[in-house]
Amino acid sequence: MVELSALRVFLVAAEEKNFSRAARLLHMSQSAISQNIQSLERAYNVELFTRHGRTVQLSEAGQTILPMVREVLLSARLLEDGLHNVNNQIGGELLLGCSTSAGRYLLPSLLADFLHDYPIVRPRVKIMSRESVVDRLLSRAIPIGISSRRIEHRCIECVPLFEDRIILIVPASHPWADYGHALPADLLDQPIISREEMSGTCETVLEGLKSHSITMDALNVVMELGSAEAIEMAVERGVGIAFVSEMVAARGLALGQIKKVEVDGLDLRRTIYMARHIDFPFTRAQGLFWEFAQSQFEKLNTEIWDSLVNFATMP
Repeated sequence: MVELSALRVFLVAAEEKNFSRAARLLHMSQSAISQNIQSLERAYNVELFTRHGRTVQLSEAGQTILPMVREVLLSARLLEDGLHNVNNQIGGELLLGCSTSAGRYLLPSLLADFLHDYPIVRPRVKIMSRESVVDRLLSRAIPIGISSRRIEHRCIECVPLFEDRIILIVPASHPWADYGHALPADLLDQPIISREEMSGTCETVLEGLKSHSITMDALNVVMELGSAEAIEMAVERGVGIAFVSEMVAARGLALGQIKKVEVDGLDLRRTIYMARHIDFPFTRAQGLFWEFAQSQFEKLNTEIWDSLVNFATMP
């Protein structure tokens, strides 16, 4: 009989298409991942993956059993949930897919408050692209996703979770640092560090600049990075200026390594959404977290910003 642990290894490896990443996510060695997969393949005389150097792809057999593996593991989670219910306990795994930098900063605080009431729940946050969040919600690989864009699909329910602010940051030595203000047209002569165009941050910035007749082609983009944290570090080192989430910038602002600059007529905000598949059967822990997160909307949009302001103004 196939063990659930082996199926979990197969599922993560199938989703990541990389045994090294699967090993990191499961806190296992890469050799242990390979041995688990090979044991499954030998036991049933089937090839589940085709290997191409460091990357792997699901074979036809692997693609066939993937949805069945997801169903088996979902049933196992529901069974675990039922066993906890016998003793009136709330436990089990709470898997969240997150595509936003703001979400990564937001979730630890939210989960800490949730775990205060439900300490035996096991949260696991997977960082992925926005497209991956959508794909994995639709395939029911994850029960809950956090996205910087509302997902428009008949099977997906989205609710607002948090309003993120996008600010312009410059190196502490920048001429704008002391004055703290700039005009939209001033951006045209500056070296800009940008996220990729498909990112939520970049889309929000471009939408705001559009009202000032400024396009991406008009900007002097000297570097494009896929991480908001990497962008903040590049600004610290004087490579250029950038628009980032205020949550990402809080540390550098507090340390005085970067400065916030207000761009006249530009107020950049985006809504962070929580999403779920309407036909995905929640465990009690998942259902309670969904309700809890929605109940925290006002708190998240006041207390977190207050704490960021205090943090950024510390001596």
